[in-house]
Amino acid sequence: VQLQAFGGGLVQAGDSLRLSCAASGLTGRYVSWAWFRQALGKERDFVAGIHRGVRTYYADSVKGRFTISRDNAANTVYLQMSSLNTEDTAVYYCAAAIGLITSSVTNRGQYDYWGQGTLVTVSS
Repeated sequence: VQLQAFGGGLVQAGDSLRLSCAASGLTGRYVSWAWFRQALGKERDFVAGIHRGVRTYYADSVKGRFTISRDNAANTVYLQMSSLNTEDTAVYYCAAAIGLITSSVTNRGQYDYWGQGTLVTVSS
């Protein structure tokens, strides 16, 4: 199983950016996907998740600004980010889990597979 996250970069506050996570070796309706982020000196926090391809979850800090989606044909998960601000600056990681229950979607310890991370820097 391999997850490859890409799409990060340097943007200005208020801009939009889309991250992608291409997955290989992992398919099926019992797979849940998520994006986490880790700012410098901080813990890796949950950003958004999609449980078994159906229900979506978001951290309060990104609700209304970020959208997680999945393209089953391309086996790719996306994170569309808009109205970015400097507090969104972080390394963003995609993750996947098999058989995750809904109450564990936000728990990074429950994810089996991780991408390498992609840096998003938002300048003011």
